[in-house]
Amino acid sequence: MVKTELVHQIADVVNMKKELKSTIEKASALPIGEQRLSVLQTLIDYIQAKRDAKESINLNFICTHNSRRSQLSQIWAKTAAHINGIDVNVFSGGVEVTAFNERAVASCERLGFDIEKLNNSENPEYIVHIDQDINTKCFSKVYDHADNPKTAFAAVMTCSDADENCPFIPGTEKRIPLTYEDPKAFDNTDKKSEMYDKRSLQIASELLHVFKQIDNN
Repeated sequence: MVKTELVHQIADVVNMKKELKSTIEKASALPIGEQRLSVLQTLIDYIQAKRDAKESINLNFICTHNSRRSQLSQIWAKTAAHINGIDVNVFSGGVEVTAFNERAVASCERLGFDIEKLNNSENPEYIVHIDQDINTKCFSKVYDHADNPKTAFAAVMTCSDADENCPFIPGTEKRIPLTYEDPKAFDNTDKKSEMYDKRSLQIASELLHVFKQIDNN
């Protein structure tokens, strides 16, 4: 898909904030290396096969604490699918429960998402609005939480620790390692905002690539 086609596609999403549209255009222009494209092809093939079979597409993004990378992946997968007109159910989970990290939440807001905080618990629930009609609910939970699918889903492992610590995930049809470096390393530095945004843009770039490869006919 050429950039002009993408711009028209984003423009068709009339209820999306202009700041988010700008972020999507920026992320879509980022280069993806050949080795990474090979990794992404596994996810593309899984989604396409489910679509061809007219089956529900369920993606559960998993990292250790379900606080940063898996949450960002859930949000960007929903966004990329929406732009490309693909119906997908997105989830995330971890090996243990913490919270959707406040720095990751702030990064999402900087990049154009409207975020509604539902409560002030130690593990708050958030509604991330992609446009006026499309949203996804985010909070930290284990990968087999009641809200998450028990069968017929792909487990997308967004960190190597979770991939190593979860040798078996019941009910999954496909296990796909799609790991990212943790922006947590920059939490106590002046570069934290920059690096959280950079990681989010990388995830956005790759998931936008995945969904634009899907045959939507």
